[in-house]
Amino acid sequence: MSAGAPRIFVSHLAGIAVFDPNGDQVGRVRDLVAMLRVGSRPPRLLGLVVELSTRRRIFLPMTRVTGIESGQVITTGVLNVRRFEQRPTERLVLGELLDRRLRLVETGEEVTVLDVSVQRLPARRDWEIDRVFVRKGRAGSAFRRAKGETLTVEWSAVTGFSVEEHGQGAENLLATFEQLRPADLANVLHHLSSKRRAEVAAALDDDRLADVLEELPEDDQIEILGKLKEERAADVLEAMDPDDAADLLGELPEEDKERLLALMRPDDAADVRRLMAYEERTAGGLMTTEPIVLRPDATVADALARVREPDLSPALAAQVYVCRPPDETPTGKYLGAVHFQRLLRDPPYTLVGSMLDDDLQPLDPKAELPVVAGFFATYDMVAAPVVDESGSLLGAVTVDDVLDHMLPEDWRETEFHLDEDASEGAENTSDEGAAHGS
Repeated sequence: MSAGAPRIFVSHLAGIAVFDPNGDQVGRVRDLVAMLRVGSRPPRLLGLVVELSTRRRIFLPMTRVTGIESGQVITTGVLNVRRFEQRPTERLVLGELLDRRLRLVETGEEVTVLDVSVQRLPARRDWEIDRVFVRKGRAGSAFRRAKGETLTVEWSAVTGFSVEEHGQGAENLLATFEQLRPADLANVLHHLSSKRRAEVAAALDDDRLADVLEELPEDDQIEILGKLKEERAADVLEAMDPDDAADLLGELPEEDKERLLALMRPDDAADVRRLMAYEERTAGGLMTTEPIVLRPDATVADALARVREPDLSPALAAQVYVCRPPDETPTGKYLGAVHFQRLLRDPPYTLVGSMLDDDLQPLDPKAELPVVAGFFATYDMVAAPVVDESGSLLGAVTVDDVLDHMLPEDWRETEFHLDEDASEGAENTSDEGAAHGS
């Protein structure tokens, strides 16, 4: 853990106010949601349960928390107001972890959990529960207050919380494969039974499931999406890259597609509808509508801050696109691009408008796949802008999207993601879990 990262005990978070970036209160924290891991690894903190003024409780992912300080939580302002529903792999920190009876690993003494602390991991947006505040001795009764020494220990110093090493079910499977890249986890899911695949998909959080869906064959995508509740399916589509969501929705019957689009946030649905207006194997159909867009008066420091955003793929982070306002696609006039290597060579105060690569012609949204592929090969590009006839930036095509559409349809069947032993272990674990009906 970084010495500068603040440690926060969860008892101090209960009931504190949650504000949007404008300073308006949106609700109060009622609980925290964590995912236990195999063995002694600290749990990952997924998000907060926030109660709105209407008494509705919603889920606020930690990725949308920009700060926890001075008795308040600050968010990005983007909230999903659908009612919170706890999933099989999730644990409520205040509701389920506190007052638990555990044992100290070193001595075997019985202890009661009084509090736990959370800390943000350095240089990442992830949070973990790292320490446990416990009292030694048995719990008190209604007539006798419990007494005993209190102490704070590392998560690994107690036993009785975490997922059993040899447990079964979706919870254990997800904990076991938590560190897998989305493509590798998708490979595991692809080889599970339909029933087991649905169970694991239901237990994944929206962002993780969105990442995995993007790596699955179309048939698996459609099957998994069809087994989710419609509101959750819309949430997952919102979390997907717009181009991938558009491709997936394009495979659904018209009435299903329109119903899901109506459930999505209007801005997200508008991006997807715009992409669906283009043929799939064209620059417009391949592009994402969420590249890094900056105004010409932005500085190199501003650009590098955007490039460092952890949710960006390496291809999208490879360059920034400079446009006249508005800053979101479709933008004002497209002026040019700046590659991140150029950003690293110039002083932080330099304006990006003074360092444009404006010699390279952008792609036309109607350019077909062979033309797009030839463009990437000719100019050694990993991402390229897509600009319409009026000169507005519509989005960017990345090399991974080009490859996805040029490889044979069954390319995912090539098991290069995991070694043979790991793949067999995944299948054995999942098959045993399915036998228990988990």
